[in-house]
Amino acid sequence: MLIGLCGSISAGKQSVATYLVERQGFSRLCLVPPAPTLARSVLSEQHCFDTVEKLVDHITKRWQQRWVTTDIWNEGILEKLLHRPSFLLVSVDAPLTLRWQRYRSRCGSAEQPGPSLEEFVQMNDDHLYHYQSGSAQLIDRAEVRLVNRSLNLDQLHQTLDELDLPNEQRLRPDWDQYFMQLASLAAQRSNCMKRRVGSVLVREKRVISTGYNGTPRNLKNCNEGGCQWLEVLGNIAADHMQAIDVTKAVWQALASQPACVSTQKRMLCSKQVENASVKRFSPKEGSNSVDSLR
Repeated sequence: MLIGLCGSISAGKQSVATYLVERQGFSRLCLVPPAPTLARSVLSEQHCFDTVEKLVDHITKRWQQRWVTTDIWNEGILEKLLHRPSFLLVSVDAPLTLRWQRYRSRCGSAEQPGPSLEEFVQMNDDHLYHYQSGSAQLIDRAEVRLVNRSLNLDQLHQTLDELDLPNEQRLRPDWDQYFMQLASLAAQRSNCMKRRVGSVLVREKRVISTGYNGTPRNLKNCNEGGCQWLEVLGNIAADHMQAIDVTKAVWQALASQPACVSTQKRMLCSKQVENASVKRFSPKEGSNSVDSLR
């Protein structure tokens, strides 16, 4: 596993990297430009590389070990790292005034004058939005985002313990997470103007059917004015997605299966689910109509 850390100035990237090395068994990787004065032995001993290709080759051969780096300067480097499924990009940020205080404290420790708040804001803007090397585009692509409001290392370490960055499920979701993501994707097909909901029927870890909420067959979609067809029935033309999902499964003669859904069940959906003998119902949000798990 390789964790790449990016973020704003004095957000705590180095502190997070040190935590991973000292408490989670990670080894530090560094990417440095070629320098005549840098001995090859030093590069090897410190896991430093002069090209991202060499770094990627190193972690590919040692993919079962834990690595961390803060040397992701641009999207070119990021793209090469993203080719490896063992890579996780984490962004670290913190409130601006807190980062300014940290930076001034660091300058004081080095017996150097710290910048004013206005000067720090300019530094921050250059760091994030420089047209060639701005970090904002890297931060936007992070899979995990950490807001470091910690006032000391103990607080940061407690936050990182709870976050559990080395969790392998971040790289490869378990079955429930996988099916729930499919339900969330199915929800994007919804044409309901009130809420998007999707569901997935599963049998022995195989997807049988997917569904999403929308108008009944042969009627206009909600986003095309379909709800006006059934105003006399309470202005609810859209079938709940579990009903559509179960109906599709019945057509295939494959009821009595576990179901994952991107939100809680409603009463109409509950009846359809019960009638189809769905074994297990896993809502992404809590259910207040029937038991979520059976």
